[in-house]
Amino acid sequence: MAAGLLLQVVGFCVWAVFSLGGSSATVSSTSAAAAAAGGALVVVDARSAIAETEQAFVCATLDWWPPEKCDYGTCAWGLASLLNLNLNNKILLNAVKAFSPLKLRLGGSLQDVLVYGTGDGPEPCTPFTFNSSVMFSFSQGCLPMHRWDELNAFFKKSGAQIIFGLNALNGRVPMPDGSLGGPWNYTNAASFIRYTVSKGYDIHGWELGNELSGSGVGARVGADQYAADVITLHQIIDKTYQGPKPLVIAPGGFFDAAWFNELVSKTKPNQMDVITHHIYNLGPGVDTHLIEKILDPSYLDGEASTFSNLQGILKSAGTSTVAWVGESGGAYNSGHHLVTDAFVFSFWYLDQLGMSAKYDTKSYCRQTLVGGNYGLLNTTTFEPNPDYYSALLWHRLMGTKVLSTTFNGTNKIRAYTHCARDTEGITLLLINLSGNDTNHIYVTSEGAHLYSAKKENRRFAHVPGLGEVAEFKRQEYHLTPKDGNLQSQHMLLNGNLLATDANGDIPKLEPVQVEGSQPITVGPYSIVFAHIPSFYAPACM
Repeated sequence: MAAGLLLQVVGFCVWAVFSLGGSSATVSSTSAAAAAAGGALVVVDARSAIAETEQAFVCATLDWWPPEKCDYGTCAWGLASLLNLNLNNKILLNAVKAFSPLKLRLGGSLQDVLVYGTGDGPEPCTPFTFNSSVMFSFSQGCLPMHRWDELNAFFKKSGAQIIFGLNALNGRVPMPDGSLGGPWNYTNAASFIRYTVSKGYDIHGWELGNELSGSGVGARVGADQYAADVITLHQIIDKTYQGPKPLVIAPGGFFDAAWFNELVSKTKPNQMDVITHHIYNLGPGVDTHLIEKILDPSYLDGEASTFSNLQGILKSAGTSTVAWVGESGGAYNSGHHLVTDAFVFSFWYLDQLGMSAKYDTKSYCRQTLVGGNYGLLNTTTFEPNPDYYSALLWHRLMGTKVLSTTFNGTNKIRAYTHCARDTEGITLLLINLSGNDTNHIYVTSEGAHLYSAKKENRRFAHVPGLGEVAEFKRQEYHLTPKDGNLQSQHMLLNGNLLATDANGDIPKLEPVQVEGSQPITVGPYSIVFAHIPSFYAPACM
């Protein structure tokens, strides 16, 4: 039946194409070229997306911890609290602006003992004070409205999308089972929301509570009561906002299948827009084996069950609710200096972004933008740590549509593919967890259509609008640590040190141009983003 059979390497993607008349069909890809060259093979199924993220997938958190917050004898927070953060720092402003937009989630452990100084109550608006006898070792604190005004001026200037975590413990009483019960006292929160609306501040979403789900952290609330409170928050937002409504988000806690299932069931189909869960799967920050865990593929794979189980709950529930990771710092209790703020952590962080997106997670919030030992920015200087640049590259290169990706070589290579962001083709992320092996990787496709055309009385494979095969190039971004040190806080892009300039400007992230017929070379302990504009994928149209 076929009028002709053509096998051709296009942008180092191998397709077999046959056509009859003016139509074309795609048959299975071949690994012959890769095998002949001694390379490994990534296969991308370009026929349809397996998941889709939000445009503002990358999110970061800002917390309330005072300088006195210490873990394991180290006080790593400095002046990184929402109450004392230097909003005039040029690097901080530029770091947020570079994302256009960066989603910021405001919250954390102390949000459930935070009140809002709207003037509607008799109590004075006082700051958090250290008290070792109370939950999280700090007494109730207050957000003055003049500080809220300052924060919103910064958010507007930087273009950030804001998620605000509300105090969900007001009004609770102890229950016989050790949980806290009774309906949420929303009076102060509703007053704060009204103030925010009256000032015209743009809030992308309101999130109820922090780590009160399941067995909780410090305190817990039953799913039945929590669902009722989420519905109450939905009603408050519906009544207060006259135009477009912010998202209703909950519970900002650790995944517990039964608890989450009940919350989803009792808020469906549309009382809760987003369900958020937290991830600290590497254990405590004091753990001396953090790097071993980060470099262990089987350990990284362990978190897939959480993403999969949550998606199963949402799909079976008949709800419009979608999933986010609302907070994730990897190692709890402020992380670990020279691990969670160093190059090695980009292996874990980018793998988390890739894995979560594959399971239809819509947004992923990193703990933190600033603060602790896991900030994207240095707590003192605001100079970006390596993960900042990893996040920015993801944001600029990885589009919303996720493509199924398989790798036929070592399990030390982690591979993820998305449709390219705001441009043609795909972007492939390759993470090499091996410190010994260099991999030469070819990419093939399942379902990337090539269209037949006639030129000089012969048939040839042609990707619309992209010119001749010989002209195909791709753009590569190779990330490595300074001096080859995994615990370096400095990252190299294509061999060049990334750092802000004297004006606090974020450096340009420039790729290298590579001939499309060449394999992607992934060096030991390195990360590569490869944008392949010549990869014409039906899923990306």
